[in-house]
Amino acid sequence: RTLGRYADYLVVNVSSPNTPGLRDLQKRKVLLDLLLSVRNEVDALPEPRPPLLLKVAPDLNDSECQDIADVSREAKIDGIIVSNTTIARPETLRSAHKAEAGGLSGAPLFEPSTAVLRNLYQRTEGKMTLIGVGGVSSGKDAYEKIRNGASAVQLYSALVYEGTPLVSRIKKELASLLAENGFSSVDEAVGSGVPKPQLRSARRWYFLYLL
Repeated sequence: RTLGRYADYLVVNVSSPNTPGLRDLQKRKVLLDLLLSVRNEVDALPEPRPPLLLKVAPDLNDSECQDIADVSREAKIDGIIVSNTTIARPETLRSAHKAEAGGLSGAPLFEPSTAVLRNLYQRTEGKMTLIGVGGVSSGKDAYEKIRNGASAVQLYSALVYEGTPLVSRIKKELASLLAENGFSSVDEAVGSGVPKPQLRSARRWYFLYLL
């Protein structure tokens, strides 16, 4: 109520693995009640109202993805951020600290978060804005997020290693990949890698957002 009018967009984060019990809020009925309540609060803000998004985990199964898709439509939120960090620990991890509790980000997050992104794009029938997050460190990574349904891409871990010049590099690489594959815009590429019958385009947001 106090800060909403100053926000570019608002996020309901129910997926941080570092807060005990938080992910339980991703369950269908609890999540619907929460989102409807927040939706009412956002609708009461003065114009222009910021978009309302939901941030989900990369560890969702098919049934949970369907619940997220159904609830998001029913609550009439504006988009979904896919995804937060993962509680999984791939065998490829080599650090002595790999068994520590908490969320894992960076390269190991790319495949599971992209799989959930693709799943939600299919289940929302391409009608909802999705933001792809997780393991993005190159234009190729950003392109794969877009092909799997993302209208926008967020960066985090890669910035620790490369800093802000990473953004310019990703934009250049992404522009080249779009041209090489016959796309004249990001809009044309969104969801192009997802098998689908007929999907109506969602409202698109075009930016690389620094978390």
